[in-house]
Amino acid sequence: MPVSSYQAPDLYIEEVQVGTKPIQAVPTSIAGFVGIALDPRARTGEAVAITNRSQFNEIYSQVGRTNGRPASGNNLTRAINGFFENGGTMCYVCNIASEADLPAGLEALGRIDEIAIVAAPGITGTAAADALLTHCETLKDRVCIIDVPEGITDVNKLTRVGTGDPSDEDAGFRPRNSDNGFGAVYYPWIEVVDSYSREPIFTPPSGHIAGIWARTDATRGVHKAPANEIIRGALRPQRRLSRDEHGILNSAGVNAIRFYSGEGVRVMGARTVAPASNEYRYLNVRRLFSMVEESIAESLRWVIFEPNDRPLWDLIRRDVTAFLLRIWRDGALQGATPQQAFFVQCDEETNPQENIDAGIVTTVIGMAPVKPAEFVVFRISQYAGNEAVEEGAE
Repeated sequence: MPVSSYQAPDLYIEEVQVGTKPIQAVPTSIAGFVGIALDPRARTGEAVAITNRSQFNEIYSQVGRTNGRPASGNNLTRAINGFFENGGTMCYVCNIASEADLPAGLEALGRIDEIAIVAAPGITGTAAADALLTHCETLKDRVCIIDVPEGITDVNKLTRVGTGDPSDEDAGFRPRNSDNGFGAVYYPWIEVVDSYSREPIFTPPSGHIAGIWARTDATRGVHKAPANEIIRGALRPQRRLSRDEHGILNSAGVNAIRFYSGEGVRVMGARTVAPASNEYRYLNVRRLFSMVEESIAESLRWVIFEPNDRPLWDLIRRDVTAFLLRIWRDGALQGATPQQAFFVQCDEETNPQENIDAGIVTTVIGMAPVKPAEFVVFRISQYAGNEAVEEGAE
């Protein structure tokens, strides 16, 4: 209370907040799916919260039934099953009438702030990939999982960006680059058992991959690359990749799905569609920065219209530093000390008088994110055991 507000002589007691205002990390495992449901009339164009497979089936699978249940599922159905089977706990689903309605479906998902993962299971092609990437690049708080067309046998076509021209035989199937890494693509499709027909069928992997992202976030944290993880429910990949083919895909930013004897079907890539030299080429780095940025924006909204001077700068530095310190202790940042892991600057240098006069407060934050051990090398050589004996010893 300002001193000028005291009028009558008396004893005044006030509660004063002196501790930090903790920045809460936003959720990173909530997915948003756009697709064509078995029931084309079910909640069309709406983003509906789904927390389990039974709820999804009840809302979206009320038609086309044989003996009380659908004769078979479709790409969206199998994606939702794969999401929950692989560790997902909550998602939003937007049912669209046709693939041409993908932009409208993405617009519906865009109104849900907590979504951090986006996919359109089985909706493939240049236009679909561009729509997904544009959606995420615009909002900057989510990353999309992009499916490629089924049955691609020439992996070299996945290294070339598609033109959208069906008559172009040399056109590739790779999505365009996203300079800030807001998308990831996976190959090939996987075989699963359809939950309705009980028959094996190949399906796009995006729903299963979204579940793996959510599972990794829960067990290890968003900073852990969601790779070298088993794909639950996957019987086999549609195409068995060699190590050389895997290398071609990895260099092009396409994440491979491979089968290993005794280990099952695993996702073995964690790259985005950013250029290879880009600092956001690793998926975990992109998602970590998105989480930090949105968490700070959500928790520091109280700063708006506060007096723009040193006391405010000190409070901003204090709260952001406390947040990044927790992230560093969780293993998300490099460095043996906090000083090596991050810095937070909000002072006279970042806030000159002309910015203060314009109503701008600027904080500069730097982080050193951990990078995945993508290539593990053991250098092994022979050596003579007696070389270790000290000179002159018998």
